[in-house]
Amino acid sequence: MTRKTLTFIRHGQSLANIGGVTMPHHSIPLTDVGRAQALWLADALHGEPGEVLVSPFDRARDTAAPYLARTGAVPRVLDLLREFESIDPDELRGLTGEQRRPITDAYWADGQPDRRMGARAETFRESVARVQAFIDTELPVLPDRSVVFGHGMWTAMLVWRLLGLRADDSAAMVAFRRFQLALPMANGAVWRVHLDAGTGLLRCEVDDALSRAAAALVHVSDPPERRPSP
Repeated sequence: MTRKTLTFIRHGQSLANIGGVTMPHHSIPLTDVGRAQALWLADALHGEPGEVLVSPFDRARDTAAPYLARTGAVPRVLDLLREFESIDPDELRGLTGEQRRPITDAYWADGQPDRRMGARAETFRESVARVQAFIDTELPVLPDRSVVFGHGMWTAMLVWRLLGLRADDSAAMVAFRRFQLALPMANGAVWRVHLDAGTGLLRCEVDDALSRAAAALVHVSDPPERRPSP
């Protein structure tokens, strides 16, 4: 088969997504909302998967768990899928999301692809290399209808590179950040990548209906006092 469609899913809402205190990147858990999104996605994703790939981070694995239980698929945990660890959590120890934001914003505004923010961080260039390795080694051989459970910034970089855009210098790093922030990538967002191995044609698109429905669970699952005013 020369044509195939691959589905990329961002994990459900995590503790970090609602501004929780800094934790090690790999062990950030889902919230109750995130678990509700995972259950909803398991029912909403129809058909049997060609293969299921999962990031090693807990929030991605826990998002995939209900889908795996429904389909009986055995996942392949792939280190290439882990999210960009831009700042060592030791550098942000005890900080909330609001307190972390100025540090994160300054990191991206600085635009240094080889800057390493702590011993357990990776550089932007290293993160790009991981996504590119996935494109080069995994994308060509994944079977049709494969499903990938991963992360928002990782998926944004996938789309960026598939569009042929550069990510190798300061200007490209800053431009990517603007692109990533503007991309429809709420928790539980679903993206489709359509490939034609024979012609090389490719199309990336967000599944708007599924993504909006997953995002809407944030307000459905919130207690009344936490819901935004009309």
